[in-house]
Amino acid sequence: MEKVIDARGLSCPQPVILTLDTIKNLDKGELQILVDTDTAKENVIRAAGSKGWQAKDIKEEDDAYRIVITKD
Repeated sequence: MEKVIDARGLSCPQPVILTLDTIKNLDKGELQILVDTDTAKENVIRAAGSKGWQAKDIKEEDDAYRIVITKD
C-alpha cells in the first residue's frame, strides 16, 4: 500500500517532521508527500535525503507539489 502524507497548508517544519516520523518506520519503499510551498518542498527533499531516501519524482499540481521519495 502506498503511503501519502498531505502536508498542504502546514508551515515548516511540520512537513519535514511528518516526513521524518514516517520514514523512520520504513526500511524501504515509496512515499508521496504533498506540500504547497517551495520552502517545504526543498526542506522535505533535503531531510529525506539525509536519511538515505531519494526524490524520484517532483510534480507541480494545482498550486501544490507532489514529491515521491524512494529507498531500495
